[in-house]
Amino acid sequence: MKASELFVRCLENEGVDYIFGIPGEENLDVMDSLIGSKIKFVTTRHEQGAAFMADVYGRLTGKAGVCMATLGPGATNLVTGFADANMDRAPIVAIAGQGATTRMHKESHQVLDLVNLFEPISKYSVQIREPEIVPEIVRKAFKAAEAEKPGGSFIDFPENVAEMEVDGKEPLKVQSPRAPVPPDDKIAQAAKLISEARYPLVMAGNGVVRAGANDALVAFAEKLNIPVATTFMAKGSMPFSHPLSLGTVGLQARDYIACGFDRADVIVCVGYDMIEYHPYLWNGDKHARLIHVDQSPAEVDEHYILDCGVIGDINAALDGIAAAATPQAESKAGSLRETIVDEINAEADNDAFPLLPQRIMLDLRKALDPEDVVICDVGAHKMWMARMFQAERPNTCIISNGFASMGIGVPGAVAAKLAYPKCHAVTVTGDAGFMMNSQEIETALRIGVAIVILIWNDSKYGLIKWHQDRRFGRDTQIEFDNPDFVKYAESFGARGYRVESADGLLPTLEKALADETVVVIDCPVDYSENMKLTEKLGQLVCPI
Repeated sequence: MKASELFVRCLENEGVDYIFGIPGEENLDVMDSLIGSKIKFVTTRHEQGAAFMADVYGRLTGKAGVCMATLGPGATNLVTGFADANMDRAPIVAIAGQGATTRMHKESHQVLDLVNLFEPISKYSVQIREPEIVPEIVRKAFKAAEAEKPGGSFIDFPENVAEMEVDGKEPLKVQSPRAPVPPDDKIAQAAKLISEARYPLVMAGNGVVRAGANDALVAFAEKLNIPVATTFMAKGSMPFSHPLSLGTVGLQARDYIACGFDRADVIVCVGYDMIEYHPYLWNGDKHARLIHVDQSPAEVDEHYILDCGVIGDINAALDGIAAAATPQAESKAGSLRETIVDEINAEADNDAFPLLPQRIMLDLRKALDPEDVVICDVGAHKMWMARMFQAERPNTCIISNGFASMGIGVPGAVAAKLAYPKCHAVTVTGDAGFMMNSQEIETALRIGVAIVILIWNDSKYGLIKWHQDRRFGRDTQIEFDNPDFVKYAESFGARGYRVESADGLLPTLEKALADETVVVIDCPVDYSENMKLTEKLGQLVCPI
């Protein structure tokens, strides 16, 4: 058989369901070998969209999402989505065609050193130089991508190698190690620190979601009566409705939740990735004793010096510590949680138009079931969604917060619907982020996935305006013009709605979800609330 046929068999062996990408001249053999395969190839309209689909699919399923492009510009178009997955700890395998090895020693049309291009943004980057090594390379690529902490693997597949004949080779057995049980002495040490603490606090990170430790986290908090805050990427791992939930941390500015960190004498960081929320923002004076619970050792940082590191299976660690530690006599969440809940609900009935960000989020929450998935693009809306959207389940509010790339929203929603076909998939995006990959509306319609695209429309790079206004008291070069989003949607064959009043959003959302097709909602937003929030947080007084 050809090396490309062996390659596809190896992908099937890894349990690949979808490949997102664009055919090209240098991946012709792989594309031909996919004919008749159980793997579905999803032809996208841009390679960046393909990479973002693989990114979100990997994050939601825990299995490496796969994307493919041709050489040169096709491969470089994968970079942004691939880097996003790698930095957000989502398993992804990217495949690129390449020119024949007979022309790689000299200047040649569209040929770049792709292995070295992807190496700084991946866990594993390799070129297939002989057909016999295909099984080993594919197995290693998936093993690296899916191992904790997950990330990206890149495979460069030269066109002449893909068409070579190979005999006597089969896909390798898929194996992955189990996380080790944490040492008993470390569990005892952590339990002692918590038992002696006056104001312990848990910060749960994305590792909790990856480890499937959400139930263990809730049980840990309930057993020991300790409040929990989650990072942006761990939203829903502690249901917001739970009385011990303090919501989400990660805003660069000082926020109400900072009051809890200021008071905490012991902070239990569970599945915490430093890239989400740097410790100088919440332990700047190094006042807290830190417990690190994760499958991987802690990153080195002067504001993250541990008093105890519990390395191993997160579920086992939480269960063990909860069994050994002395519970708090009373919850310390009380007044702080009440303040956070009151703030979220303060504008629930505000009829201002354009709509306030708070009203948009609350109406979106009302329209969705707890298990429905929201993909949050990057922009000013992300700050509001990450901080205040109430998630009740893990992986129901997907936020890019490591690489934080605009443009993830539309392709991410396509991937979410493929991963969870029985759930609604909604992307919350700004008008700028929407236009970066709006072409994937056609992909969604062609493959028959129903998604709702809620555009927060202000005709500006709103997040940059927010930063400029905070720093300089003025803004520059942030305005642009938009198309008529309703007509734009209809030109693809999708449906488009425009929100004309504050009380029109909720019924529009409900209608869009019931339409079971691709729907674009143009929702004007009043981002003057950004600076009001900045002023409010600047005058923040911690509740007792």
